[in-house]
Amino acid sequence: MSIPFDNSYTKLPERFYSRQAPVPVAQPALIGVNEALAAQLGIDAGWLRSPGGVEVLAGNQLPEGAEPIATVYAGHQFGVWNPQLGDGRAILLGEVVDRDNQRFDIQLKGSGQTPYSRGGDGRAPLGPVLREYLLSEAMAVLGAPTSRTLAAVTTGEPVFREAQQLPGAILARVAKSHIRIGTMQYLYARKDIEGLQLLADHVIQRHYPQVANAETPVLAMFEQVMQRQVALICQWQATGFIHGVMNTDNMLLSGETIDYGPCAFMDHFESSKVFSSIDHNGRYAYCNQPAIANWNLAALAQTLIPLLSDDEQAAVEIMQASHNSFRDRYMACYRKKFSNKLGLTASREGDELLIQEFLDLLEASHCDFTLGFRRLNDLVTGDNSIGTLFDFPGTFQDWLTKWRTRLDQESCDQQARQQLMHKANPVFIPRNHLVERAISEAYYGDFSFFHRLYARLMGPFDYDPSDAEFALPPTTEQVVRQTFCGT
Repeated sequence: MSIPFDNSYTKLPERFYSRQAPVPVAQPALIGVNEALAAQLGIDAGWLRSPGGVEVLAGNQLPEGAEPIATVYAGHQFGVWNPQLGDGRAILLGEVVDRDNQRFDIQLKGSGQTPYSRGGDGRAPLGPVLREYLLSEAMAVLGAPTSRTLAAVTTGEPVFREAQQLPGAILARVAKSHIRIGTMQYLYARKDIEGLQLLADHVIQRHYPQVANAETPVLAMFEQVMQRQVALICQWQATGFIHGVMNTDNMLLSGETIDYGPCAFMDHFESSKVFSSIDHNGRYAYCNQPAIANWNLAALAQTLIPLLSDDEQAAVEIMQASHNSFRDRYMACYRKKFSNKLGLTASREGDELLIQEFLDLLEASHCDFTLGFRRLNDLVTGDNSIGTLFDFPGTFQDWLTKWRTRLDQESCDQQARQQLMHKANPVFIPRNHLVERAISEAYYGDFSFFHRLYARLMGPFDYDPSDAEFALPPTTEQVVRQTFCGT
C-alpha cells in the first residue's frame, strides 16, 4: 500500500522550500490512527497501523511518490518582524487529492532538523503532540476550520526541554495547505515580485478557483482569505478557544487553524484570558483575537500591493478600501454565531447588547463559558440535562427574563430552535485539566485516558451523565494556568 500523492507545491521554484528527508528515529510505536480521515484521503488505515505504515509515519521510510520538503517563510512574531523562518521541525511529505476532489498536505511534525531549525533539535515532545491530536480533532467536530491529525507515533527517543527529558513523538498533520501569510511576507521582503505572483496564482488555483476570472484576481483572493479568517475567528470566539500564538507565520491562507502550541479552551469566562507562557503582555488574549486577525490581514494586504498595480498609491488605496471591510464582516459573523448560541434565528436591534450582557454576567460570576451557554439549551427544552453540573446564580434572573422575552418575539419552531442551539453549544470540549491528565499518564506509558478522552470529544454535543467527568470544569487544584509551545 502507498499514499496516493499528487504533488503541486514542489512544482514551484525551489527558493520556496528546501528538499529535506525526515530524520529516522530509533523505535517508533503507534499512538493512534484517524480512520475516518484516512478513508477520506484514500489511505488504508489498516496499512497505517501495520509495521510498514508506522515506519512511514515515523519518517523512517519514504512512501512512493513522496517529495519531502521543508517550506520557508517569514513573519511577525508577537509583532516583531523576523525575515526568515520556516519548517524547523516539520517535513511536508506531499499532497493527496481526497474523495471529494479536495487537495491536502500530509506533513510529519517532529521529524527532525531542517535548514530552518535555527539551532533547534527538530523534534517534538509527546505532550504537544497529544495536545494537538486532541484539540485539532475536537475543533473539527466543533465545526472550526482546522488542520487535522491523521496519526501519531512515539519515537523511542528522548527530547530535552528546559533540563527535562521527555518522550518524543511525531504527528502526521493534514491541512488544505501550509501556505501562510508569512510565506507571502517572505517573498515580499525580498522584493521577489515574480515569486509573489507565482505563489498568488498557486493559492488561487488551489484554494479560490472561483476568483481566477475576476477583474482583479489577487484582490478577490484577498477578500476570500479575509472572509475565511473572519469565519475562523468567530468560531474560536464562539467556543472559547484561545490560540495563543497568532503570529503571521501561524495563519494559513486556507483559513484553517494551525499550530496548536500554547492554545487552550477557557473554563470560566474571562474576556482578557491568556494561557500562553510566552504571551507576557496579553497580545493574543481572547478579547484581542479579532483585532489581531485584522492586523495580520493588513500584513498580507501589504504583500499584495505590488501585484495590483504599477501605481503604488492607487494599489494602496484599493487594498485599504478592501481591508476596511473587516470590521463589518466580522460583526455580521459574530452576531450570527452568538445569536445562534442564544437560540435567536433573526437579528434585531439590541441583540448585541443582549449577547454582551450575558458575557458580562458570566465573567462577573466566574461562570463556565461552555456550560453557561449549554444551560440555555436546557431552559429552552425544559429538561435538566446538565442541571447537576451547572446552574445560573440569582444574578442572572433579570437577564434570563429579558432573554425569554426576546425569544417570544420570534415565531421560530421550537424544535428548530432547540436543534439550532444544540449544534451551537457543545457540552464537551478538550478542557486543559483533562488534556494535561492524558499527557501526564501517557508520559508513563498509559494511553488509556487519552483514548477515552478522544472518544468522548468526538461527540461534543450529546450529553450522557455517565460522562460527567469529561464535562465538569476543573477543581481549584486541577486548574491549568499556562500552556507551552513545546519547541
